[in-house]
Amino acid sequence: MKTIHRRGAIAATLAWLGTAGFAGAIHADEKPLVEVWKSPTCGCCKDWVAHMEEHGFVVRVHDSGNTTMRQRLGLPQQLGSCHTALVGGYVVEGHVPAQDVKRMLAEKPKALGLTVPGMPVGSPGMDGAVYGGRRDPYDVLLVSGRGDAATTRVWRAVR
Repeated sequence: MKTIHRRGAIAATLAWLGTAGFAGAIHADEKPLVEVWKSPTCGCCKDWVAHMEEHGFVVRVHDSGNTTMRQRLGLPQQLGSCHTALVGGYVVEGHVPAQDVKRMLAEKPKALGLTVPGMPVGSPGMDGAVYGGRRDPYDVLLVSGRGDAATTRVWRAVR
C-alpha cells in the first residue's frame, strides 16, 4: 500500500472538493478558517461552531454529514465524533476546545490533527444548560498517521 504524506493527502482532498486553499496559510492579521462537516440537525455541532467563533475563528459549515469526509481525511472511525473540521491543514474531530486548536496551529506538530472521540459532557458544544453543569473528564488526542496506521497520544487531559 502506498504511503501518502498527511499534507499531501489533505491537499488532494481539497483539490477533489474544488476548494483548494481554504485551509492554507494563516497570516497574523487573518482569523483562522475552520471548515466543518456535520449533520444539519445536530445541535451540539452548532454549539461547537459558536464556541469556535467566540474564540476568533471564522467557520464555514457544510451540513452534509461528516462520515465521508472523516474517511477521506484518514481519521479512523474509532476516533470519530459528530463533526469533522479542517483548519490550517489539520483535521479537528469532535468537541476539541478552541485553546487546543490554537496551540496546535502555533506549535505545528507533525500530525494529522486533534480529536475528542465521542461526545463527552462538558466539552465545548456538550456543555449547555441541559447538562446541569456536569463535566466528565476527557482527553484531547493528537493523531499521527492515517487510517489503520494512525496512532494517538494525549495532547491535553481535561479534568
